[in-house]
Amino acid sequence: MLIFRFLLFSLVTSFGIVAVRADAVAPQTGEKPKPAATAEPGITFDWVHVDGPYVAMTFDDGPSAKLTPKLLDLLAAHHIKATFFLIGQNVAENPDIVAREVREGHEIANHSWSHPNLAKMSDDRVRDQLHKTEDAIRSASGNRPTLLRPPYGSITARQKKWINQEFGYKIVLWDVDPLDWRRPGSNVVCNRIIKMARAGSIILAHDIHPGTIEAMPCVLSQLEAKGFKFVTVSELIAMHTPLPPKPSPSPKSIPPKSTSPSPTPHN
Repeated sequence: MLIFRFLLFSLVTSFGIVAVRADAVAPQTGEKPKPAATAEPGITFDWVHVDGPYVAMTFDDGPSAKLTPKLLDLLAAHHIKATFFLIGQNVAENPDIVAREVREGHEIANHSWSHPNLAKMSDDRVRDQLHKTEDAIRSASGNRPTLLRPPYGSITARQKKWINQEFGYKIVLWDVDPLDWRRPGSNVVCNRIIKMARAGSIILAHDIHPGTIEAMPCVLSQLEAKGFKFVTVSELIAMHTPLPPKPSPSPKSIPPKSTSPSPTPHN
């Protein structure tokens, strides 16, 4: 009897171990997580495919009473039009500079009222940020912006969609970022931009940092020397051309079968 109980216990224990191991390696059959929703095409731009060496210089966080006029003088000397993504509070403090930007042919756009992280805000608070800035820009220049750059580039796919539907804004990011806000020095800012710029680039900079303004003569001259031409963001988007289709891979060539008899094996 004791031997029978011992054999029965051993059998049950072995079965339990096998069951546990099977559970440990069994694949899970739950649904795969769905990918995050993406913005509809035609709403968001960080680079534009164009036929020609065109780039858009963009400047964030201004206008600055001290630095933006110096930048405008330099742009005028080079006959270059840029796009300024404006902070509403700074627009309200410097309406005359905004009026000058428009008068000289630059594009002005919405960059929020106080530079918060829009992705972490309610729709009503985001709406308030955009409306206040738009009203300030209209008051200063008579123009209504059609572009938005979210502070830090932070915005959700859902926000992109409803902002585009409600305000008509295109969402503009960038593909060239010299990290000038870290103030690495004018030479570093210039070298980074020159190295990264390509046809269709949207170049990010900030007209509130002295080093950025000091870097611009180098940036503009070297980009011009490389054959680049400057347009506003809206002009760049209007130049968009479809990407050429990727060439389909050619099928691997299969060698023809030999018609000669197989060699006779030798013992």
